Amino acid sequence: MTIILRITAWLLAAAVTFATVGPASLRPHSHLGQDGEHAFAFILVGLAFGLAYNVNRRRTAVVAVVATGVLELLQFWAPGRHARLEDFIVDALAVCAGFVVTAGVDWATRRLGWSTTAA
Repeated sequence: MTIILRITAWLLAAAVTFATVGPASLRPHSHLGQDGEHAFAFILVGLAFGLAYNVNRRRTAVVAVVATGVLELLQFWAPGRHARLEDFIVDALAVCAGFVVTAGVDWATRRLGWSTTAA
């Protein structure tokens, strides 16, 4: 199961990377607005990596926030894209929220005595 979670997390990261630095015309748009789209995408990244790398979740969260910053900086060299501090803040907070949710779910399952491993 871990390998499936990790593959899913990396595929999601690749899709978010393409949407962030790829051509703006190919980026998906929704009714959430720019900040809502950013938050939705990066909370999914946080959830995916929080589930896939739960043993080193704190270190993975730090790497995810740094990667978020790098993605934002890469937009300086992407034609038609622009790097904004506001986008980085939304993205970093959203990715952290995803990690917090997965940590909370892990804590709750341990607290209630539920097993997350197959018997």
